[in-house]
Amino acid sequence: MMNFGLTDEQKQLQEMARKFTKDEIIPKAAHYDATGEYPWPVIKKAWELGLLNTHVPTEYGGPGLGLLDVCIVTEELAFGCSGITTAMEGNGLASAPLIVAGSEEVKKEFLGRLTASPVMAAYCVTEPGAGSDVAGIRTQAKKVGSDYVINGSKMWITNASVANWYFVLAYTDPTQKHKGMSGFVVPADTPGILVGKKEKNMGQRASDTRGITFENVKVPEKYRLGKEGDGFKIAMTAFDHTRPFVAAGAVGVARRAMEESMQYAVNRKTFGVPIAQHQAVSFMIADMAKDIEAARLLVHKCAWMLDSGERNTQYAAYAKAFAADMAMQVTTNAVQIFGGYGYSEEYPVEKLMRDAKIYQIYEGTSQIQRMIIAREVLGKLM
Repeated sequence: MMNFGLTDEQKQLQEMARKFTKDEIIPKAAHYDATGEYPWPVIKKAWELGLLNTHVPTEYGGPGLGLLDVCIVTEELAFGCSGITTAMEGNGLASAPLIVAGSEEVKKEFLGRLTASPVMAAYCVTEPGAGSDVAGIRTQAKKVGSDYVINGSKMWITNASVANWYFVLAYTDPTQKHKGMSGFVVPADTPGILVGKKEKNMGQRASDTRGITFENVKVPEKYRLGKEGDGFKIAMTAFDHTRPFVAAGAVGVARRAMEESMQYAVNRKTFGVPIAQHQAVSFMIADMAKDIEAARLLVHKCAWMLDSGERNTQYAAYAKAFAADMAMQVTTNAVQIFGGYGYSEEYPVEKLMRDAKIYQIYEGTSQIQRMIIAREVLGKLM
């Protein structure tokens, strides 16, 4: 049976997230965008309400929400500020490899940290010379007795300076290329970790993005996830869990841009009538509405697939690529509808446009998503 409605519980969850966004995120978003400060007060309130770590299973202290539930919450939070939402999502991305492949001991320790107090985590894969090409990483983890010693540098790491622990991807056997990678949980207070300066990014400035250097960082063997050589597979499998809620964030940003555009278009007059009555403007808003709805349906389908135990790689790529490109187009058109005011920091749409761009880049660029889709749809014929 096909049902596109939300359950009563999901509606309550959506309303709680919507109220939190209205009361706690929207009034403060401009401040954190301007200052680049980490939004600790907002994040701590979200943790208290149970809007942080929504993905963590109940046996480790979390609410154990399904992926569709997480996507519903994320869309509402990103409607307020995607920078703050990305900071919160950092826990979801870092936790996904543990949920996929961590031992019970590791899950209890590190997922338990997130639910016991408002602490953050970070996903450390990207490097200065390796973004979309994950196999190009150079960080290595060498076995020394019962420990691993990690050396290397990571770049563009969300929550880098505030994380309590990191998921780190490193080569344990560089001769095996992607089959020689392993994943580790690394406590942030381990000696040898150097965190760089905060990046001055175009958008999502509330998110703490920095480089990290690992110099002879020693971690016990028990903190390795899965077997040696499983790291690449674990990291890629985690994306099936995280790309849907990242795409949901893009939907939230686009929806905010459309609502701002609608309000402006019915109040702003040219040639004696509201600009909403001009076909050039009304058609842009019509395109926003249909594309946002299409993106949301893709998000909900790929989330539902994973919740139902189905492989969702192809549909997660559909959702991520479509929602990211859609958000960029919608926010660009929102600036156009506002005209000169849209180019001013006094109005919200310029921030939305800046914030939207990163959705086409992080969690796998829009081009990488197309590579995944092409491989999936053509694979049966080649």
